[in-house]
Amino acid sequence: MATRTTTIDSQVHAFERNRPERPWIGFLTGPDEVTGGDMVAAMDAVGVDGAVLVSPFSLYRYDPSYILEVYATHPGRFGLIKPFDPRSKTVADEIAEWAGTPGVVGARMMLTAQEFEADDPGLNRILDAVAKAGIPVNVMCSGKLPLFRELARRHPDTRMVVDHVGLIQPFEPPVPPEPFGDLANVLSLAAYDNVAIKISGACTLSHQPFPYPDIWEPLGKVFDAFGLDRCMWGTDWTRAEEFLTYEQGVEAFRVTDRLSESERSTLMGGTLAKIYNWSPETGG
Repeated sequence: MATRTTTIDSQVHAFERNRPERPWIGFLTGPDEVTGGDMVAAMDAVGVDGAVLVSPFSLYRYDPSYILEVYATHPGRFGLIKPFDPRSKTVADEIAEWAGTPGVVGARMMLTAQEFEADDPGLNRILDAVAKAGIPVNVMCSGKLPLFRELARRHPDTRMVVDHVGLIQPFEPPVPPEPFGDLANVLSLAAYDNVAIKISGACTLSHQPFPYPDIWEPLGKVFDAFGLDRCMWGTDWTRAEEFLTYEQGVEAFRVTDRLSESERSTLMGGTLAKIYNWSPETGG
């Protein structure tokens, strides 16, 4: 009997509804609430063993308190990532403390939050600190790929992970006419061995219905450039809710004939386990 390989989603979100005790700072497209329990139920329904739970920047900025509560309630199902503030003078100490927190697998940096230059002291403090802590940093860099490329060049010992295929992805329909228009810049990042890439939210870039056949030619170029040992599938649930169900975001990568079984296993969990040095504990 074949052994089912572990499936790990490289990015999901959980959040509670807006309330005075933990108010939203901004807005996130999708439901009014997706609790940790809701996310676990969605994963269980389609055989996803674990996920990287990213604290939503648009709602909570740099406060990870909710994902820490989720982790405490559902130990072993989630690896945790939170964004860090490059304006904080103590960010190196904050990252060191975060890296020692149970459940933590990485950090996040938002190049899209404001205008930055490659010599920005805060960005460089974050990149130095995550390298020292031995954790990867996810980088939200859509539309900022030349800046990402220069930072990757300057920090060869820092494991940097490109968020969301490095492309601007829509929050609601319609899909942009040329959703892969910046693909050449994405592919250029593969030249840096310290860079990995999340194939997260890719189905929201399709102009066709499930199983989204038009995404595979451009994604194939990403796979060829980076190698699957630097590529990690993910849904970016719940940001993608206006386009597809969680099940569709998972099954599109299971039913395609563009991946062999070994390639699928690598893309949908194997690479992530190595990059983040983490695998879920399902008790199964």
